[in-house]
Amino acid sequence: MSDTALARHAKPVPRYTSYPTAPHFHTGIGDAEYSRWLEDLPDETDLSLYVHVPFCDRLCWFCGCHTKQVLRYDPIAAYLPAVHAEIEAVTRLLAGRGSVTALHLGGGSPSMLRPADLISLARNARAVSKAAADFEFSIEIDPNDMTDDRYDAFAAAGVTRISVGVQDFNPVVQQAINRIQTFEQTRAVVDGMRQRGVESVNLDVLYGLPHQTVSSVEATIELALSMNPDRLALFGYAHVPWMKTHQRMIEEAALPDPAERLRQSSAAALRIEAAGYVAVGIDHFARPTDRLAVAARAGKLRRNFQGYTTDSAPALIGFGASSIGSLPKGYVQNITATGEYVRAIRERGLAIAKGIAFSDEDRMRGWVIERLMCDFEISVDELRYRFGQAAGPVLTEMSFTAQDDRDGVIDFDGRTFAITRQGRPFVRSIAAAFDTYLATGVGRHSVAV
Repeated sequence: MSDTALARHAKPVPRYTSYPTAPHFHTGIGDAEYSRWLEDLPDETDLSLYVHVPFCDRLCWFCGCHTKQVLRYDPIAAYLPAVHAEIEAVTRLLAGRGSVTALHLGGGSPSMLRPADLISLARNARAVSKAAADFEFSIEIDPNDMTDDRYDAFAAAGVTRISVGVQDFNPVVQQAINRIQTFEQTRAVVDGMRQRGVESVNLDVLYGLPHQTVSSVEATIELALSMNPDRLALFGYAHVPWMKTHQRMIEEAALPDPAERLRQSSAAALRIEAAGYVAVGIDHFARPTDRLAVAARAGKLRRNFQGYTTDSAPALIGFGASSIGSLPKGYVQNITATGEYVRAIRERGLAIAKGIAFSDEDRMRGWVIERLMCDFEISVDELRYRFGQAAGPVLTEMSFTAQDDRDGVIDFDGRTFAITRQGRPFVRSIAAAFDTYLATGVGRHSVAV
């Protein structure tokens, strides 16, 4: 692809882990709306739970999460009672409705939790409602946190899948992003959790970091593959220093340009697929027998705030500061600042700061964007079946988008709107054509490659 064409498709756009995206949430949605939405859930609704632990013992400069560095455990100990109280408030609102299919602990670094605190938090979250037979419990791990008693606590809590941040094993890159982590540390975590019965291991690798090259990314991929992960996520570093001020510590001159980012991601993907993994969406790879790969083949892959998932629950309930919930009627997000979140929970029981109620058009466009991000194509017949005459404007936009394609990234025959193999790295920018909120100019985003 020419530099001109690359520039057209690498413009900053959302990551589309939701639609409408988070910059369009507003304060008109609060505790009252959230309470009603929970109470309106049908009795047999599948529930997916997310608990946010917004603390780290070091601040990685590449990080785009809501987190804060702490040198003592006291802030975590003061935070956890509020999370338990929020869980109890939601449990009362649900009044026994629903079935918990999944629990995910993210951060920050939830692996910082003391063993007793982790076990208690997992037990209370699972008690929100009855657990499904195929319940999945996943947690994000920073290898620098791990101790023998934490390994044992994860096993006792029933963790079934771990996600370990690798980023890059090159010492120069690690120094540039303030993430020192040896290969031996990472391998010890993978081995230690597998010995304790964890069923699935995911590794996260980044490209687009300062001082990375194609060869250095390939070297990291080789080391990651040597640990035989069940899944491997290949994320592009999102440089957003206007939003995450600690990213200003990263030397911008050392960052690769869009063309180099594309070379890095392409080379890494080729190496991962050559090792027998199946590409899933834009940035995940899985063994052919893994649930993620199976869902992708069956057209049942989903995308939410945690990225690509097999989780089909219509209700995702978020706990903790900054966490986002997704319900059939809309999105909600908790207060971000941990101190304010704790005070709100003490005073109100809930801590919703903002959200957005879905319109019928939001649901339609959200479905279109999610299917493009997951399947790289849309069936016109299915679009019409789901949304009827309301699909008319989207079909018109498909025609115009295909006619405007100068770079061979779209194939539209009137029955299927498909993104070509060449266009897949740019699916975010293609999906943006169906985002009616984007033109408002609310929010700034990272590049689409």
